[in-house]
Formats: sequence, structure tokens, C-alpha cells
Amino acid sequence: MPILNLLVLRVTSVDAAEGFYTALGLSFVHEQHEAGPRHLSCMAGETLLELYPTEDGLTTQSTRLGFNVLSLDTAVDAVVKAGGTLISKPKQGTWGRRAVVSDPDGHKVELLERGL
Repeated sequence: MPILNLLVLRVTSVDAAEGFYTALGLSFVHEQHEAGPRHLSCMAGETLLELYPTEDGLTTQSTRLGFNVLSLDTAVDAVVKAGGTLISKPKQGTWGRRAVVSDPDGHKVELLERGL
């Protein structure tokens, strides 16, 4: 079975995106390869997540991400304080408590607190 190993998001502000995703507990490294743009990267489980600045109108805004979190309420509060927007309030679902937020660029991010 293939395993996802890379996800690249295009963002209007690398700094704003870093604040949002850092609030979820991700830790980024600042990178720049040769003459390429400054960007950020981190491991999210087995997946390398990279945040690149938007160029030439390229956008990934319709991309939806999902993260398992230990505390849904804590995660929602943290990302909203870091510039995110609450799209759907926390509620119990089939797989656990979930909420949907958006990052500063409008990428929808599903947060899931799995029940034990």
C-alpha cells in the first residue's frame, strides 16, 4: 500500500501559516534550496509537510487536511488564536469528536479527537 510522504501547501504568508500550524504542535525548519523561495518544512507523522509562498497565482486553497489531536478544545482554541477561523464547532461523530477550522489562507483543516 502506498504511504503519503509529501504534501505541499501554497500560502500567501509563510509566517502566518507557520503560526497556525505551529499552534497544532508542528515544528518547522526554514529552508531555501539554491535560488528557490524561502519555505518551511516539517514531519507530520510519516508525511513531509511543506509551506511554500504562492507564486504566479498557484493556490492549494481547495486542499483539505486532517490531523488527529489529543485535545480538540485545546487545538481549536490554539489555532483560532493563531489566525485560524472556526468553520464547524466541535461535535461527536462516528470516529470521535471533530471540528473544522481554516488556516489563514482558507485551507480547511479537520481536527479529530479520537475516543478511547
